[in-house]
Amino acid sequence: MSLTRCPNGHMFSTRKHGNTCPYCHSVVQAATAGDPAARQIPLPAEEDKTMPYLGETTGIHPVTGWLVCIEGAQMGQDYRIMAEKNFIGRAEEMHIRIIGDNTVSRRNHAVIVYDPKKRNFFLLPGDASGLAYHNNEAVYSPVELNAYDVIQLGRSKFIFIPLCGPHFEWENNG
Repeated sequence: MSLTRCPNGHMFSTRKHGNTCPYCHSVVQAATAGDPAARQIPLPAEEDKTMPYLGETTGIHPVTGWLVCIEGAQMGQDYRIMAEKNFIGRAEEMHIRIIGDNTVSRRNHAVIVYDPKKRNFFLLPGDASGLAYHNNEAVYSPVELNAYDVIQLGRSKFIFIPLCGPHFEWENNG
């Protein structure tokens, strides 16, 4: 491909557009083999290439653990647990949305908290009418979660799987 730069800095193909810049319509001197003043230039080097903008990479919320549905309408489905409070319910705005089980309250049936400073997880009762169960015991106050604990909300049961804790922590978290 034969690329040329016009006096205004636009790059264009002389094969396709001749000696006239299609952007600003300035005429560029024709390039000849022995003409050192020719405006024709080679393709840009690798470091001069324009790269696509893929969006900001900040704002990623790393996973700290998971709930995995072992019984109920969403059996086999996993749910990501993030740092700090994770509100659970059926409503779209819930951090952990349980669909298909109408016995789970729409909003705030329960809350799972990961404290990045102390590196531990807690299950808290929500402010809805439904109860949350931790290993078959009703939850009325915060209960610390351990790996493979069973949580029941409505007719659905979940196994708790931690990622963060004493053995691992995201460096920028907390």
